[in-house]
Amino acid sequence: MKVAIGSDHAGHRLKVEVVKVLEEMDIEMEDHGCNCEESVDYPDYALPVAKDVVSGEADRGILICGTGIGISIAANKMKGARCALVHDVFSAKASRAHNNSNILAMGERVLGPGLAGEIVKAWLETEFEGGRHATRVDKMMAIEEE
Repeated sequence: MKVAIGSDHAGHRLKVEVVKVLEEMDIEMEDHGCNCEESVDYPDYALPVAKDVVSGEADRGILICGTGIGISIAANKMKGARCALVHDVFSAKASRAHNNSNILAMGERVLGPGLAGEIVKAWLETEFEGGRHATRVDKMMAIEEE
């Protein structure tokens, strides 16, 4: 599995911790930045991660900003992105099992590194259930064609 990862300045410290988790899990990564705590614009980091995921260059993506809200909205502008903003393990699992999310968004100002690590592990290890959920995901993705 290959994961594209990115953050803005407000998510940089949590991104560093998430990278450690991915390394421990022996997950291949493409880090799209940012690598600083000076103010930057989250769409500049959401876009390359979403592009990697939608194109198949990466299997999944992880995005982090202060709250996770802005960066998830930006990622979801990319056709084919299903970015889920998650702040607990249950939602992380449900976003994969029921919604086939392909990008995980989190907020550094909302989560500590321990919980973020648990969320990342649960999200990466949960498979899409398909079945009735596939029908719903297909309907959701068809909205992009309207």
